[in-house]
Amino acid sequence: MSTVDVHQHLWTPSLVEALRSRREPPRLDGWTLYLDGEPPYEISPADHDVALRAELAAADGLGRALVSLSAPIGVEWLPAVEARPLLDAYHDGAAALPEPFGAWAAACVRDVDADATAKELDRGFVGLQLPADALADAAGYARCAPLLALLEERGLPLFVHPGPAAADSCDGPGWWPAMVPYVQQMHAAWFAFRAFGRPRHPRLRVCFALLAGLAPLHGERFAARGGPEGEADPDVFVETSSYGPAAVTSLVHALGVDAVVQGSDRPYAEPPRHPGFGLGGAAAYAFRVANPRRLLTGRE
Repeated sequence: MSTVDVHQHLWTPSLVEALRSRREPPRLDGWTLYLDGEPPYEISPADHDVALRAELAAADGLGRALVSLSAPIGVEWLPAVEARPLLDAYHDGAAALPEPFGAWAAACVRDVDADATAKELDRGFVGLQLPADALADAAGYARCAPLLALLEERGLPLFVHPGPAAADSCDGPGWWPAMVPYVQQMHAAWFAFRAFGRPRHPRLRVCFALLAGLAPLHGERFAARGGPEGEADPDVFVETSSYGPAAVTSLVHALGVDAVVQGSDRPYAEPPRHPGFGLGGAAAYAFRVANPRRLLTGRE
């Protein structure tokens, strides 16, 4: 397998059109995005130009760039009758993207329909992304169990990404959603998987966005407060978007080099200038090639 970025976003014309057709959030007015819980966000059209993004992927030396639906916009939490047109638009556009792009499927988590998700996975999606706030407790894992069982059955991975920010997040500065609710969601999702997800889904491979909100660095407190001991889970991964050498090095110390995969969150963040994050060429190969291969295929 070639070099992989597991975390990018690219809005195809079909998704843009579907968001512009809505009158309630999430919706687009021109290129202004309106969401519940966040201030209006001006989107650069060039960020979602397929040809330009393919050129950027080539410049980054990527063999594959995996895109996903932007979970913070809240599509997955809409009632099925509202979510379905947006999910269809996302899947149709993502499935038609040229090389080097691949894509994660998406699913409604308010009204779970594993059969619909199975049909999308049949189209060649690499796995399924779900919002972290849908997997933050035992009830979330019970609700999403049919989707996770489907992934286990097919040997496909789960990608956990921050979901919508809380409704009062727009009261803070523009960086607040990314630094507080998104990180909190990932922290909760990391420990919820340990408590409720792994016991229920022993064969599931899972990747947590943005280094799982740095939750793995709380291992000492976890142990001090009665958390179960055990070896690192070889089927659990974290991706690196928006972090640098200090955080990545700390996560490697906590989880081992085999748990980290490269993700950039492009176009909302840039990929690292030094893919090894100061840990050397072997680490860069692990993050960009070997570990993504195990995440996506389950094979060394």
